[in-house]
Amino acid sequence: MTDDRMALLEQIQKSTDGDFLRAIAEHTLHRLMAFEVDGLIGASRHERSDERSTYRNGSRSRQLETRLGTLDLKIPKLRQGSYFPAFLEPRKTAEKALTAVIQEAWIQGVSTRKVDDLVQALGMTGISKSQVSALCQEIDTRVLSFLERPLDGDWPYLWLDATYIKVRQDGRIVSIAAIIATGVNQDGRREILSLGLGQSEAATF
Repeated sequence: MTDDRMALLEQIQKSTDGDFLRAIAEHTLHRLMAFEVDGLIGASRHERSDERSTYRNGSRSRQLETRLGTLDLKIPKLRQGSYFPAFLEPRKTAEKALTAVIQEAWIQGVSTRKVDDLVQALGMTGISKSQVSALCQEIDTRVLSFLERPLDGDWPYLWLDATYIKVRQDGRIVSIAAIIATGVNQDGRREILSLGLGQSEAATF
C-alpha cells in the first residue's frame, strides 16, 4: 500500500511546483526533531522540570536533498551534549518513510500506531503516541487549509487525472480513486487546485 501512496505523491509532484509538499515535509521533520529533543532533554521548550538534563541552545542549518527539492532544516543545538537526527546519517533511506508519514496522516486519517512505526523507520526515538497524534493533526490542518484556500483569478484550463490507491474500509482493503485537479491560469502558471477521493474516476464523481 505504501507503493500506491508513493505513486500518488509522484503524480502530485509532477503537477505542481512542489512548494506545498516541501513545506509539509519541512514542517514534519522540524516537529519530529523537536519531539525527539524533548525526550532527550527530559522537558519540552519553556517547561520547568526536575528531570531536565540540559537546555536548547539555538540551531544550525542543514539541507536535505529529496525528490521534493531541497529542504532547509534547522537542527536543534544543546548547551551540553549534542543532538543529530538519525535520518540525516549517511546511508539512511529516510525519504520514503517521511513521505509515508505525511501520506498516512493525509489519506488514511490519524493512525497513531502506523505513523509511530513509520517514525521509527526514520531512526528516531523518544516520541510518544500523543506527540505522533499531534503531528498527524497538524499535517491534516495544513492540508485542509491548502485544499480550502480561495482561488483568485481565472483558470481557463483544467485537467482531472486519477491514480488508484488501496485503503481500509469497514475492515476490508479496497481500491479507490485519488483524483487530482490541476489548473493553468491566464499567466500560464500551473497549480494543483484540489484533490478528492472517490470510488472511481467516472464523470459522476
